[in-house]
Amino acid sequence: MELDFEIIFGLHSIAAALKNPTRIHQRIVATDEGLMELQRKHNINAKNLGIKIELFSSHSVQEEAKMLCAEMDVEFFRVPSQIFLQTSPLQTYELKEFLTRPNSRLLALDQITDVHNGAAILRSACFYGINGVLIPSSKSFGLTPSFYRIASGATEYVNLIRVNSLSRAVGQLNEAGYLTVGLSEHSSENLTQPELRTAQKICLLLGAEETGLSNAVARLVQKNLSLPSQGEIKSLNVASAAAIAMEKCFGL
Repeated sequence: MELDFEIIFGLHSIAAALKNPTRIHQRIVATDEGLMELQRKHNINAKNLGIKIELFSSHSVQEEAKMLCAEMDVEFFRVPSQIFLQTSPLQTYELKEFLTRPNSRLLALDQITDVHNGAAILRSACFYGINGVLIPSSKSFGLTPSFYRIASGATEYVNLIRVNSLSRAVGQLNEAGYLTVGLSEHSSENLTQPELRTAQKICLLLGAEETGLSNAVARLVQKNLSLPSQGEIKSLNVASAAAIAMEKCFGL
């Protein structure tokens, strides 16, 4: 059964979610110190927001979060800053809403399951003004409380596009006039080609750290490009590679 709530850890992420007009906030669970820190660091007085606030001891905040994580069937990690937000699930979008958009920047994540990598990539995507991030329904990281904490609020500003089949989505993007670019360490080309900067609609695709893009996706992208190494290390963590690739594709 699909739950009607998510919980968000991390002050930056909580502050961003509180500003998201598509969210329906259910309650804030915190200690007095947690509420004070939210106000001090983000100038948000939670008591003025009209949201239910439940004050607990430090231990009880952790226990309440642990109980909710069990209900969500996600791993529990200690709540930082003694505060968390219980709110409605994040709004996601369908790819068809983006196919006809002009001057569109998209990112697609293929088989990226690590929460830390996924969250770091989302944060970079927000920094570069990506319009949407395609995430397959299977073999992908989940939107867990810890994911929200690591993403530092990026999920509230970048549109997440859920797709059942990423290879089918790439085909649709190609037909809609997108330049689809797959990052591959096996390509002899690199990301300095002028066409990457002149394309009005572009989708950059990133694969899993060990295996790269799946064969079904790699054979459909129009360009398979690499980041040439200038030293003895020949590969990068996928989140680091993603940030460099976004700079080359979408940087000023």
